[in-house]
Amino acid sequence: MLESFHSRKDDVTGALRELSEFADRLGAKSVATRITNDLVKKLEADRFHLVVVGEFNHGKTTFVNALLGASILPVGVTPTTAVIHHLEYAADPRAEVVYASGERAGLPFEDVRAFTVGGERSSSAGEVKFLEVGYPAELLRERVVLVDTPGVNDLSLQRADITYSYIPRSDAVLFLIDAGQPLKESERVFLQDKLLGQSRDKILFVVTKRDIWSQDEEAEALAYIRGELGKLVKTPVVFPISSERALEGDRAGSGMPELLDHLTRFLAEERGRILLDNALGEGLESARLLGKGVDARRRATAMSRDELSRRIEMIEKDLAGQSRTIEERRAGIREEVSAIRAWVRRDLDRFVDDVLRQLPAIIDEAHTDEIKVYLGAFLERTFAEWAQAETKEIATALEALAEKTIALVREDAHDVAKRVSEALGGDVKTPNVEVDTFGYDVGVFALFTIGLGVMFTNALLGGILALAAPVLAVYVKDKVEAETRKKAKEMAPIALREAATRIGPKLDEMIQEFASRLDAWVVTAGQELHREVIEVLKAAREERVRAEPSSESQLKACDDQAEALKALTARLEGLRSALWTVENGESKPIPPPVSSVPNAPGGSA
Repeated sequence: MLESFHSRKDDVTGALRELSEFADRLGAKSVATRITNDLVKKLEADRFHLVVVGEFNHGKTTFVNALLGASILPVGVTPTTAVIHHLEYAADPRAEVVYASGERAGLPFEDVRAFTVGGERSSSAGEVKFLEVGYPAELLRERVVLVDTPGVNDLSLQRADITYSYIPRSDAVLFLIDAGQPLKESERVFLQDKLLGQSRDKILFVVTKRDIWSQDEEAEALAYIRGELGKLVKTPVVFPISSERALEGDRAGSGMPELLDHLTRFLAEERGRILLDNALGEGLESARLLGKGVDARRRATAMSRDELSRRIEMIEKDLAGQSRTIEERRAGIREEVSAIRAWVRRDLDRFVDDVLRQLPAIIDEAHTDEIKVYLGAFLERTFAEWAQAETKEIATALEALAEKTIALVREDAHDVAKRVSEALGGDVKTPNVEVDTFGYDVGVFALFTIGLGVMFTNALLGGILALAAPVLAVYVKDKVEAETRKKAKEMAPIALREAATRIGPKLDEMIQEFASRLDAWVVTAGQELHREVIEVLKAAREERVRAEPSSESQLKACDDQAEALKALTARLEGLRSALWTVENGESKPIPPPVSSVPNAPGGSA
């Protein structure tokens, strides 16, 4: 299914692995390690994540079983007993219960279909987080992780971790619609209010139970569904499916082949292509840096062993001096981040006070039935609106901090190049501090699709609403009108304050996490040229100690290294260009570099 993508991915990882080996032979150990750990291993470990979402009784689990080609998961469990399933490839069927505490417990595979929340074996680990199931399905063999979420009677009651964590981090969302009751109002509201803003470009709509339609009815119903979805999504992608037919062996008549064909092309072309492009861009930056190492080796051939040691000592002293500049940059980050954290805490306190002041009047004006049903949703929506505006401000501030820091580090790099050049007795080109040098695992698809500010907003927003939403799900059961209002006035402030108590530290943590990543990048970028030149020169000196080669043989070795690096660079450039060449030979535009910002707070793809 994804053979073409995996073949290209193997080519890319192979070329990057060769670049790492070249860096190691050159003596640039830190560059070799970075290429291996930050590029090769991350590519090898990468997975496509698909999330299946739908209301209860829409045939969701039957559909997932059809995707897997076997009846593995339990069908017919109630929303209150269902559990999230993570399905991934395994040569032999296996299962594990994963608890919120992080503890894992093995589960006999034959018990998977009967497993429900509350019915599992007793454990001191507490709440079940998800059930991890390994199975030898062809779809999963393609390095796909399939997430089956519990169905709910009303999507507005969807678990917060699914809405604000699983869905934003997925590569594609399969949104299920029942052929018997297409596009209920609750589904429209969920799409409009909670799903489309963060996942508009990765939703595939699957209409289950197509068997109930005749051929004419299907054409008419699909036209209606596409028309209604078209009011919410530009050019909605809709697939009618019969899961039962697929499980009975009638794949062709089920509609499943068409869905899988589109899905795999979407993953390979939309998500996979950009993933590989970004890794190749990082590889080319490393190749340019290694070119400076080759140049340093060439200069070393004209130096005696004592002179080489003296030059190494000069550069090491300069590196020690550079630490003061780096510390100034780090202090600037700490100062600005402290200010951001302070105004965020102040804004949260003001928001809670404002809502609590207005809440009694709102409750008095509402009908008791509305209070019982909608109070929790009202609080969640109010909190979400504030959080959306606040996280946008936070994202803007963090992005501005990153951009300013990048500009300063770029200026520092020019100064470093001049000093290293003087230490080597010649001209060393200024290193490129590109704006994509720490964008590799930011979630590049999100970056290219929606931009940095929006991505940060989504990451922050998802992280805090996943905590707040369950607390805000207030439900008032009293039948007496006066008691209902009284209890609402008691419960709502408690819920709001508890949500704020959870959110404050979480926001603080996420901002600090961003700052820590930016801080680490400043240290790495500030020392990179020094360290590579020192490592390469020390390697050259050690070779002299083992055997004193002639200057001719040393120069010949440098020429060979330069040619080898040139060939590797051409290979990386060729692979990158080929990614954006479509079948008819025309080229798609290569996307611009990812802005140089560390991982978004609170997560990764």
